[in-house]
Amino acid sequence: MTDDPALLPATEMVARYRAGSLSPVTVTEACLARIEALNPILNAFCRVDAEGALAAAGESAARWAAGAPLEAGAAIVDGVPTSVKDLVLTRGWPTLRGSRAIDPGQPWDEDAPAVARLRAAGAVLVGKTTTPELGWKGVTDSPLTGITRNPWDPDRTPGGSSGGAAVAAATGMAALNIGTDGGGSIRIPASFTGIVGIKPSYGRVPAYPPSPFGSLSHLGPMTRTVGDAALMLQVLAQPDSRDPAALPCPPEDFAAGLEGGIGGGMNGLRIGYAETLDGYVVEPGIARLVADAVGVFADLGAAIEPVAPPLAGASDIFARHWTVGAATVLEGFPEAARAVMDPGLVAAAGLGRNTPLIDYAQAMQARARMGLAMNLFHRDYDLLLMPTEPIAAFAAGRDTPADGPYRDWPDWTPFTYPFNLTQQPAISVPCGLTAEGFPAGLQIVGPLHADAAVLRAARAFETARPWPLPPCAADPEILDPVTPDRR
Repeated sequence: MTDDPALLPATEMVARYRAGSLSPVTVTEACLARIEALNPILNAFCRVDAEGALAAAGESAARWAAGAPLEAGAAIVDGVPTSVKDLVLTRGWPTLRGSRAIDPGQPWDEDAPAVARLRAAGAVLVGKTTTPELGWKGVTDSPLTGITRNPWDPDRTPGGSSGGAAVAAATGMAALNIGTDGGGSIRIPASFTGIVGIKPSYGRVPAYPPSPFGSLSHLGPMTRTVGDAALMLQVLAQPDSRDPAALPCPPEDFAAGLEGGIGGGMNGLRIGYAETLDGYVVEPGIARLVADAVGVFADLGAAIEPVAPPLAGASDIFARHWTVGAATVLEGFPEAARAVMDPGLVAAAGLGRNTPLIDYAQAMQARARMGLAMNLFHRDYDLLLMPTEPIAAFAAGRDTPADGPYRDWPDWTPFTYPFNLTQQPAISVPCGLTAEGFPAGLQIVGPLHADAAVLRAARAFETARPWPLPPCAADPEILDPVTPDRR
């Protein structure tokens, strides 16, 4: 395990705080130093509050010295550096959502539930991470904050829309990172940057205000380790009365039960393996890495069976939901504001505005049938394994790869949004590097509300196949400054 304070897992930070061998102030200073060194190149943060973070770290250090750290749902994250995606309300900080159309001068006096839970638990909030405008697409660039870049190669995209959060996790800028996921926005950048990202079951993490994208939208952890994701989820899942769809507080302790899949813990599990969905082509290098990862589960005792999940037609169902959501977002802005917005978002909203009500209602019915079909699928299979993405990271500053039959971002990320439609828990964990040296992601999907089972399986894989961080995590100085032609 590294001794660099910024790269320690949150679980290890907490253990060392308890032992008195490490201070939250030291860790926060280390994370802020990484932000200072890497953010000008990678653009993970759109707002950094160094003064506030160091003050919070000092308060945490005093609590630890007194033997009285804060606790939330049997989880302790007191003193752990944490980032917030700039779609999520944070008291005292503007939430501009990557848009020049939002007034930063309005009152910012409320925390969203996820932020409130972490703040109450003593997490050290260091800043807000970048997002495409209003979180509308699967890469991270916006008219307001520019292009966010991949730490494995700054000429590549980290994916999105939680790209800033993924970069922060991968490089040690923050240990715990709030992401949002309406069609893959946690799992896409997790796959492209080689971190852990879980989209929990819908309602597991309370949300407020309601997303214009409705029940497609989830919040969840983005971290370097599965243990940290479980720890963070335990805090985020605490109740909040502002979300009428929030699930009851989970009966299980996600972190305490995490090791149950290690060793013989996979014995008897029935796991389906889908090489693809709906005939989408997976890059050969990605396919090999995922197939090899599936073999690890067989070695751990699980029974693996090739499957074709009942998710046909998901792209059309998702498109109707997503474009109507985009239209709903833009209804809150005057017509003149659209002139300074991302043209792709404006175009998507136009499609949604012209969607007949009957078409949207039929898409809702088709979505319900798909959710039922997956519930029945999981009577036979405890888990589903498949690629997170069929491709590796492509050029930054583009919505789609330069090569391939891709008209828009959902065309190259067909394996994530089906599980927003069905609302199931799904996690992306790194499963190796391609021949070009870019991460690939393994997606582990569980039955609705089986978040703990997904985390256990991910932890078992992580134990069998630990993954590397990008080289710049160990040496931030190896990245060259971004030249003007790359901005």
